[in-house]
Amino acid sequence: MNNLILFFNSFLSYLLLFVFIVVLVIIACVIGAKWRMSKDKKLAAAGGENTVQSVSGDEKV
Repeated sequence: MNNLILFFNSFLSYLLLFVFIVVLVIIACVIGAKWRMSKDKKLAAAGGENTVQSVSGDEKV
């Protein structure tokens, strides 16, 4: 019985850690999406909606 309790204790500990990591990933995705929408709005307001920025940072028309 003692081994079963230790197993469930360890299982719940890892489950809690997993849930914590999932919550952090969700928060990071929401923040990233908001930042991207903000950047897109700023570019549209500045008239830069026709420029596409590549990964290296070079602007292409």
